Amino acid sequence: MKILLVEDDRSIAAPIVEGLLANGFDVVHVATGSEAYEQAEPDMVLLDLGLPDLDGRDVFRLMRARWRAPIIMLTARAEEFDRVLGLELGADDYVTKPFSFRELVARIRAVARRTGDSGGAGPAVNAPQVIGPLVIDRRARRVTLDGDEVALTAKEFDLLAFLASDLGAVRSRTEILESVWDSNWYGPTKTVDAHVAAIRKKLGTHDWIQAVRGVGFRMEPPA
Repeated sequence: MKILLVEDDRSIAAPIVEGLLANGFDVVHVATGSEAYEQAEPDMVLLDLGLPDLDGRDVFRLMRARWRAPIIMLTARAEEFDRVLGLELGADDYVTKPFSFRELVARIRAVARRTGDSGGAGPAVNAPQVIGPLVIDRRARRVTLDGDEVALTAKEFDLLAFLASDLGAVRSRTEILESVWDSNWYGPTKTVDAHVAAIRKKLGTHDWIQAVRGVGFRMEPPA
């Protein structure tokens, strides 16, 4: 599993690189946003938001437009607003400094499990899931409908894949937030509704994801 670490503080970057290598990860470290954008697509990105040349959120947007790799934001901005904003932008996780290396590895592996990567534990075994005309490829993080690719954000993909993992099952908003966003999520549950609405629009109908009043959502192929 190749990880791109974008961190300008070498006193922070050095132990992270050393620890990740010791845990079996392949690591590339760069110190600026412009250097990051020049790299080949990795399997995962650890992105510091406080970069010397570009705003980390702008770098995030550029990466998200170009790559499908999951992105974990690293930042000293611990305020709830920044954390919620990062996740709403589509980050797969958000880690505030200072953090323990053990926590970082746990989050990397958790994101890898959610996004279909093995997290360094061998090849992923997820075959594309076919639901009528809809195909969800978790390994490639691609969704196609009637053969045409559906352009989803990272969080939209994770949400769709989560609901599709148990077709017909009702998932509560809290369960969705804990599984797709963060087990320590403290933001509004309405963020789930906003993402569901966006997915429905991109799939062309509300029928794929049905709301269960007072509970949450379930996914079923349209009749």
